[in-house]
This record gives sequence, C-alpha cells and structure tokens, in this order.
Amino acid sequence: MKRLPEWAKKTLGQPSAIHGVKAVLRKRNLHTVCESARCPNIGECFSKPTATFMILGDVCTRTCGFCSIDKGRTPLTVAPDEPLNIALTAKELGLKHVVVTSVTRDDLPDKGSGQFALTIKAIKDNISNILVEVLTPDFTGVDLERVLLAGPDIFNHNLETVPSLYAVVRPQADYRRSLDVLKRAKRPGVMIKSGIMAGLGETKDEVKEVLKDLLVVGCDAVTIGQYLQPTRKNLEVREYVAPEVFKEYEDYGKGIGLKYVYSGVFVRSSYNAEKLLSA
Repeated sequence: MKRLPEWAKKTLGQPSAIHGVKAVLRKRNLHTVCESARCPNIGECFSKPTATFMILGDVCTRTCGFCSIDKGRTPLTVAPDEPLNIALTAKELGLKHVVVTSVTRDDLPDKGSGQFALTIKAIKDNISNILVEVLTPDFTGVDLERVLLAGPDIFNHNLETVPSLYAVVRPQADYRRSLDVLKRAKRPGVMIKSGIMAGLGETKDEVKEVLKDLLVVGCDAVTIGQYLQPTRKNLEVREYVAPEVFKEYEDYGKGIGLKYVYSGVFVRSSYNAEKLLSA
C-alpha cells in the first residue's frame, strides 16, 4: 500500500457541528453519500453545514471497485416519505444548493428515476430560490426524461474513470452509455456536469481524452479529484497525483473550452458544489 503524502491528508471539522448534522439526518432516517462512501471531506462539509443526500436506500445493486457503499444484500424498498423528508431537512439546515444522489437501483422497474423526480419537486415546492443538483446513475440508459422533466438546475452523472479501467472500476457500467446520458440530458436551463477520479492507473493522455469527450457531448462542468481507498476491500491507490498535475488538468480542460473545471486532491463531484460556478 502506498504511503499517504502530507498533501493528501485531510483535517477534521468541528465535532459539535458534525454531530448536529448527523442528528438532523437521523431524525428523518436519511442517508448521505458523505457517510456511506466515507468521503474525506465529511468533517469540513458537515461543519458548514452541508450534505449530499443519498436516496433509494444505502444498498447498491452494482459492485464498483472504488465504492464502499454496501452491496451484495437485497436492496431496500423505496421510502415514500423520503422526498419530503429531504426537503424538510434541507430547509432546516438552511441550504441554498441541494445535491441529491443515489445508490444504483437496477432492480427497480424505473431504475429509481421516479424517486429522483419526486425529490426534486418536493425540494422546489418547499424551499424558494433553491438550486437543485442531481448526481444520478445511468438508469441503464432509460427513464432519464422523468428526472429532467422535474426541473433540476444541474444534472450530474460521473464517468468516474477512463475507458480502459471500466472493467475494474465500473464493471456493470459502460463508458459510451454514460456519455450518452450526459448528451441526452443537455437542454436549455440545465447545467451538465460530470466527474472523474485520478490515481487509479490512468495516464495523463487518457484523462485529457475524457475531457475532450465530455466537451463533445455538451458537458459544462467537470470535477477531478484524487481517489482514496475507503476500505481494504476496495481498489488500492495506484498513484497519489501531485497537486500540479491537477492544475494541469484544470488548465487543459478550460483551454479546450469546458466552462467550469474544478480539479484538486480533495475535489469530489459534490464538494463545494455551490462554489463551482466560480471555479
């Protein structure tokens, strides 16, 4: 296992604020990707406070090598009160930019798109002047329109890695299908966003080819961050990418015409999501 460099170590946030956010979430039985995916930024984000809500339970039907979210058990039923509970929690936390993601639910007839749509509507019905960002799975290429008709302000679907690593990193996903999801989501008034991880064995040229592919399908914003192994069961880090390389990726992406590129060691797809427009 590679030794973690100093610049890849994250400081903790304020314990009292962190526990306060967790208490609000538990009150309404809500999940966050921050907790389930063991995000290194959880202390900082919960201290603000902010959080990325995770709908459709906390058990995933896919076995991505990078992700620590529980898998291999029978997924949970869909909670009918989840959309309203998220809206009420976002309001209680005083959020102005809400990010909603999910586990992948290939077991559901609509792949979970209906719950996304209901959650978007609940948030917008209960909070005025709110920006709603969704970070969705690929829905196996179907049922995308239902989500978009609900009116998200930002539609995010992560490519996660370069095509050559999909068999290991995202074995049940397809690079071209994910690009197609982003292309089909493109429409006036909706920002299209995607993200990838670095340090899984990709080359610089491969990362730059992904950025070009994202530009072609109409992507507006891209996040690039360092992969950090969440548990011993997940893929090992192949490389700790130096900060100057992340800067190189950011400069390259903006140079080819991507509107927003947020690239750095601790950048995640929903990290400082509300500040992306100034990146």
